[in-house]
Amino acid sequence: MQRLAMDLRMLSREVSLYLEHQVRVGFFGSGVGLSLILGFSVAYACYYLSSIAKKPQLVTGGESFGRFLQDHCPVVTETYYPTVWCWESRGQTLLRPFITSKPPVQYRNELIKTADGGQISLDWFDNDNSTCYMDASTRPTILLLPGLTGTSKESYILHMIHLSEELGYRCVVFNNRGVAGENLLTPRTYCCANTEDLETVIHHVHSLYPSAPFLAAGVSMGGMLLLNYLGKIGSKTPLMAAATFSVGWNTFACSESLEKPLNWLLFNYYLTTCLQSSVNKHRHMFVKQVDMDHVMKAKSIREFDKRFTSVMFGYRTIDDYYTDASPSRRLTSVGIPVLCLNSVDDVFSPSHAIPIETAKQNPNVALVLTSYGGHIGFLEGIWPRQSTYMDRVFKQFVQAMVEHGHELS
Repeated sequence: MQRLAMDLRMLSREVSLYLEHQVRVGFFGSGVGLSLILGFSVAYACYYLSSIAKKPQLVTGGESFGRFLQDHCPVVTETYYPTVWCWESRGQTLLRPFITSKPPVQYRNELIKTADGGQISLDWFDNDNSTCYMDASTRPTILLLPGLTGTSKESYILHMIHLSEELGYRCVVFNNRGVAGENLLTPRTYCCANTEDLETVIHHVHSLYPSAPFLAAGVSMGGMLLLNYLGKIGSKTPLMAAATFSVGWNTFACSESLEKPLNWLLFNYYLTTCLQSSVNKHRHMFVKQVDMDHVMKAKSIREFDKRFTSVMFGYRTIDDYYTDASPSRRLTSVGIPVLCLNSVDDVFSPSHAIPIETAKQNPNVALVLTSYGGHIGFLEGIWPRQSTYMDRVFKQFVQAMVEHGHELS
């Protein structure tokens, strides 16, 4: 990225000299069109370098965690260069699923039982060909939590697994109930406030590999669920560290932002239809608990949560559910090192709701806040197909914790 900045500055100087020559030769000569194009390019490059490409804001509750990240996860202090032709929040958010590659991953599926008689689908990437950690019992394990309606097939999950494979780690993806094609055995789905299923998964994975370093990474709603779990359990978790990406910190603020007309049109309505589709597949399981016809008429995530999610999990009102679902209220109780990457232009998680002052009160928490990146976007480079800034943060952080985490003890 530093090389890109140097190249752009050199291009600016060269084009400036060219333009001076064009003006001397004659502005209305045959080169006027090219001059205008190059002039605009220089102006855009200058604007990009001065206003778009910026170092992220690193907020930590303690000096030791901050120094640790600077030493072992330097990407969080380096300038982030968003894709020059697509740096706006909505553009990054919409483009990422289509432009980023989907590395091939061969999963091993496991269905585990829950205390209420349900089942959870786990997709394992065992990485038995790891040359760094040939002993499976001590091979680092990364638990991955997808977003609202996401599964192990999401491109951002596949990228994390590909990067973990390079490091020699094992991964397991926690698919929320009913979204990965498995049968729903009980009339219950999921929400980011109820951590019982996540606790079951963490206990199960740790029991299989008790000697292996164990970390977790959650994206969007998966990150909200992970933070709520960590806030409830404190340091009494087998996880040694965690990372979250594009978390919605305050559910009320998230919902309000997504209900603005343009955001509703681009994101809210589509996600609502995805939620409706996921529960309609198991419609027969819910008819005694909720009015499914009413649920299927919801036009926003808030309406869906009011008619389905809050009822499903026994909340008296939607406000009670949204209060309980907001991770910011539990951040001070997190008891292990957690890195949280957010973009301040994310319409899913407005900047005014990011708990900067709360994070400063917990030495285990680090917020990495970029000026641009959208929601699970963080595209960089001219053609951002193979890697994103989020990918680099994930890889450096999990490697830092596995190899140097003892320095924080």
